[in-house]
Amino acid sequence: MARVRVQQEPFDAGREIAELTRGRRDVGAVATFVGMVRDANEGAAVSRMSLEHYPGMTERALEEICAEAAGRWDLLDVRVVHRVGPLEPGDAIVLVAVASAHRGDAFAACEFIMDYLKTRAPFWKKELTPGGERWVEARSSDDEAASRWSGGGRG
Repeated sequence: MARVRVQQEPFDAGREIAELTRGRRDVGAVATFVGMVRDANEGAAVSRMSLEHYPGMTERALEEICAEAAGRWDLLDVRVVHRVGPLEPGDAIVLVAVASAHRGDAFAACEFIMDYLKTRAPFWKKELTPGGERWVEARSSDDEAASRWSGGGRG
């Protein structure tokens, strides 16, 4: 069901959504999230971000997250596209698109996938700021967001 890609090239969210729903008449809702590179983080200007990953391991982690979402909600299809490599402010980093018969399942699964992606997927971010390069640390707010899904419930 899920289609996961990790790539350096930009993606077209509209095209990805069209492919997700092409020929389907059972889709009643598509929920999407597109994450973007900001020009500031933790009080410092950001002129570039670089994302690294562990090929193979990262894709498997994303597929497992999508499978867990499919086990919690009634989903018809899922697409996750995550970029790696050098990115600039305004660039899209990640797309999560979830198709379901009903909006509640689509919204919840999309949020769940993004929360788990932020805490469980092996990506490493480095920012270029006026003070030099720095690794982006995990945020406690991301862990808190993901923790509400623990226990196998629907959130």
